[in-house]
Amino acid sequence: MCLMRLTLARVALSCTIAAALLAGVDSVALDTGLIGGMAGRNPEIRVYKGIPYAAPPVGDLRWHAPRPAKAWSGVRKANQFSPVCYQLPYPKASLYYSDPEPMSEDCLTLNVWTGARAANEKRPVMVWIHGGALTRGSGDIPVYDGESLATKGAVVVTLNYRLGVFGFLAHPELTRESDRNSSGNYALLDQIAALQWVRSNIGAFGGDPKRVTIFGESAGSWIVNYLMATTLAKGLFQRAIGESGAAFGSMQTLAQAEQAGSKFAASMGADSIQALRAKSAEDVLKHSGLGSFPPNVDGWLLPEAVYAIFEHGRQNDVPLIAGSNADEATSLAPWPESRTAEAFRKEIQQRFGDFADQFFKIYPADSDAQAKAAHYAGIRDMLFGWQMRTWVREQTKTGHSKAFLYYFSYVPPDADSERARYGAYHASEIAYVFNNLERWKGAHGDTDSEMADRMSSYWVNFAATGDPNGKDLPAWPSYEQKSDRALGLGQTVTEVEHVNGPALDFLDEYYKRQRETAR
Repeated sequence: MCLMRLTLARVALSCTIAAALLAGVDSVALDTGLIGGMAGRNPEIRVYKGIPYAAPPVGDLRWHAPRPAKAWSGVRKANQFSPVCYQLPYPKASLYYSDPEPMSEDCLTLNVWTGARAANEKRPVMVWIHGGALTRGSGDIPVYDGESLATKGAVVVTLNYRLGVFGFLAHPELTRESDRNSSGNYALLDQIAALQWVRSNIGAFGGDPKRVTIFGESAGSWIVNYLMATTLAKGLFQRAIGESGAAFGSMQTLAQAEQAGSKFAASMGADSIQALRAKSAEDVLKHSGLGSFPPNVDGWLLPEAVYAIFEHGRQNDVPLIAGSNADEATSLAPWPESRTAEAFRKEIQQRFGDFADQFFKIYPADSDAQAKAAHYAGIRDMLFGWQMRTWVREQTKTGHSKAFLYYFSYVPPDADSERARYGAYHASEIAYVFNNLERWKGAHGDTDSEMADRMSSYWVNFAATGDPNGKDLPAWPSYEQKSDRALGLGQTVTEVEHVNGPALDFLDEYYKRQRETAR
């Protein structure tokens, strides 16, 4: 009888596929049902948008680990992006502002670009994790379009994950609800659920589930760092790329995160999680503002802080690319015109204490002009350069997987463009990685196109083999602490050594003292 049911189910599925093909739908069979995609701008590329990888986290599933998506019958259209996860917009004056999109808690979806025509092609898979300070962003931003990378042979996935208070709220009641005695970190569990979906389904798109690269920028790079640190993601990816973001600083404990969550619930007049779940998403978002809801050391997903996990060699040991940009701070923390060297020096002395004199040796600030330069260089090195060098250094200590460091300083030759005024600012490398200059601001010349072609080739090569090097590309040396070599991605592409070395060495000592004090 069971065999008969199974046979009938297969006949029904075959009939559904046949009907879809007769209707001209380019359908793919997933573990939840059939989806129909669409052709890309390049007709050789197929695109599938808004595919659910988990159940909508609404009602009792708000602030709960993601549950599997429900199956559907027939062919589900996958020809438009889903609503984005709840978020507040960037200020209109921000370089990162874009027009608001429809929002929903039902947002745990992903998008796929593939040029494969058969499931047995086993192309390398690249899973992009968007940035936005863990409070903003989505997988459907135009510059993240995966078509160019798919044309170079990758199967590309972009995704949404819960943001801000929806993705990271911890609370004592939520901890008691959990069978793991933890709460918060739901957005990271979303990423893991998406990677589990990739393992189960990417073969249907011609992707190789054993050659998955996770890559992200800014907060997306933080998440790549967290995923390398957690055993829950073990085996779900085989390579990692981090662009301008890692989490080697201090982290909140679960108790601290619970306390912040309790205060937030009280601020909304909610005396229980049930009452907080009854609030509308719009109300929760409004009250959250841009408050801090960071990941926490919950004892399950993250048993220790990220630095300790890497220090003891307990991370997922996979090949790594990591790097940062030369002008990270120009778009993130503009120097106020009214700010003075005196005010800047006071702030540094308060923050760095007995390290302040060493700071000023590295970053002189005797005049307003010097202080402005020190402001930008200090933020670049503290928040980005030190993090990324630390990442490749800690990864190479295992002796098993290669790491590759880069430093992006390329500025378009058009000096009048908006991009050129900011220099090699935070996130300016993304359009080159995706080879999507036409989907970015400003005009583009031959040198822009050459850089985009090179960077996207390095990234796809790495996804394919674990090494970015390839034919007709300048050699990219693997990282060794002694030589401290990186690939300089500037007006020329060449090896560079000890990029901002004295500053990063100083920060090594400063952060070491902070860790020792915290113990």
